[in-house]
Amino acid sequence: MSEKRNTLGQGAKLLVDIGPAAVFMVAYNVAKGMGGESAIYWATGLFMAATALAVLWAMVVQKRFPPMLIVTFVIVTAFGAMTIYLQDPIFVYIKPTIINLLFSFTILFCFAFGFNVWKYLFGTIFAMPERIWFMLGVRWALFFAILAAINEVLWRHITDSVVSPDARWFEWLELTEGFWVNFRFFGVYPLFFVFVLANLPLTMKYASEPGKDGDGGDGEAEPKEGEAEKA
Repeated sequence: MSEKRNTLGQGAKLLVDIGPAAVFMVAYNVAKGMGGESAIYWATGLFMAATALAVLWAMVVQKRFPPMLIVTFVIVTAFGAMTIYLQDPIFVYIKPTIINLLFSFTILFCFAFGFNVWKYLFGTIFAMPERIWFMLGVRWALFFAILAAINEVLWRHITDSVVSPDARWFEWLELTEGFWVNFRFFGVYPLFFVFVLANLPLTMKYASEPGKDGDGGDGEAEPKEGEAEKA
């Protein structure tokens, strides 16, 4: 029963984290399918509302403080408001770039002051040697930077919206606004999934329960049985 409850809890957390993105995609496609020229604005407004609800649900119902979701909410609200008020979708196009670069720079900036924000966020879940936390932090910083670069390539080549031809990097690449919206869900989240899986072997090799003897997260963890010979 406890395992079932834990599974449901993890599923609820995942729904809270990705739900707003799903709302944005569905709202856009529905509005666009109805012939709405303002589909991106309707989707942006609903995205803002869904993100606010996700933050409230996480804090009130799930009793957790999701820092990445809260940062996302602040940026989504600011850029979404500018998108709707100025009737200019460029702000919502560049929002993912800003969010991902902010995450990337935050991780690297904290390293410069000897603070591992990745360990701070997940160190209560499992303990690992400092060098492993550092490796994971750098990997995630680079991954967020790559996501920012991908978004820059995509939005700059939207040809059925207000994007200026001068913003394009590749003359041969032409994309639609609908492609950009759908890639935000069907492209980015699979990339997250693959990246997490790629880092899973490293995490599983060194992770242990926080406070467990032999590794408080500050030293080297003892290799699991059968790994000493491999090393």
